[in-house]
Amino acid sequence: MNDLTYPPIKQAAWRVAEVEALFALPFNDLIFRAQQVHRAFFDANRIQLSTLLSIKTGGCSEDCGYCPQAARYDTGVENQGLLPMTEVLDAARAAKAAGATRFCMGAAWRGPKQRDLDPVLDMVREVKALGLETCATLGMLRDGQAEQLKAAGLDYYNHNLDTAPEFYGEVITTRTYQDRLETLDRVRGADLHVCCGGIVGMGESRTQRAGLIAQLGNLDPQPESVPINMLVRVEGTPLEETEALDPLEFVRTIAVARIVLSKSNVRLSAGRGQMAESVQALCFLAGANSIFYGEKLLVTGNPDVARDRALLDKLGIKAQEAEGSLGACRT
Repeated sequence: MNDLTYPPIKQAAWRVAEVEALFALPFNDLIFRAQQVHRAFFDANRIQLSTLLSIKTGGCSEDCGYCPQAARYDTGVENQGLLPMTEVLDAARAAKAAGATRFCMGAAWRGPKQRDLDPVLDMVREVKALGLETCATLGMLRDGQAEQLKAAGLDYYNHNLDTAPEFYGEVITTRTYQDRLETLDRVRGADLHVCCGGIVGMGESRTQRAGLIAQLGNLDPQPESVPINMLVRVEGTPLEETEALDPLEFVRTIAVARIVLSKSNVRLSAGRGQMAESVQALCFLAGANSIFYGEKLLVTGNPDVARDRALLDKLGIKAQEAEGSLGACRT
């Protein structure tokens, strides 16, 4: 398969033109439709809280144009080794005490070697023992690695598609779209839940944003979690001078994702720290029902717990209980 084709699927496919037509709806009509879908499958006033910790930062060999952790870019991010278990568990306990139900561990690797994976498996076991859902994002997986993560107690594996196939080569050249799809196949084959989304505001067109959401919607089954990231323009990366995406276009993206990915948790992810409260509120209205919360979101700032709590209190949104976050939809 070349990088410009969509994978074969069993379910009725979302065509890019259909998704683009959703983007083109009058704003009020789009939000109304997204609200209808959201309320059909979820409690509209509940949100799933996750915390993401970078357990291995910097030094990545990839050339992702948005990423400050790529070794080839001068962004001020130092190459750091794997965190010790004590620091990971301290962070996980703090996340749980602050109300997070899922603890995500991210490592800046192209993909883990077995010597890299072994200590991560221990971390998964220990975090799981704290009563938290576990998630990891470690790059591309080799045969058998997803099964090891599953056996250790991992609940979710995150591996984003980032953008539409047609725009992908403008952002990344060191791995192909097919590489990403193959990792997702390995994750599904190990019976792990999938966390898979993308980044908007990288200079893509609306048609290409629609292409990303169509691609996600046509995964079979669809991802349980879908992080929608707004590009954080980091000095030293190739995308640092990219024109900022209009906030209402981002809200539209959330709404379209909610309609296409009706039963998925749609997560308001990177870039949230730079969003006004009013924009975040519109995103929740548009169907976002998950956020990263508390600790640093990899290496970009995330609003602190008190500020997040204050906003959720203003909106009357409550945290989702842990036991419901793996299967939060009503049907």
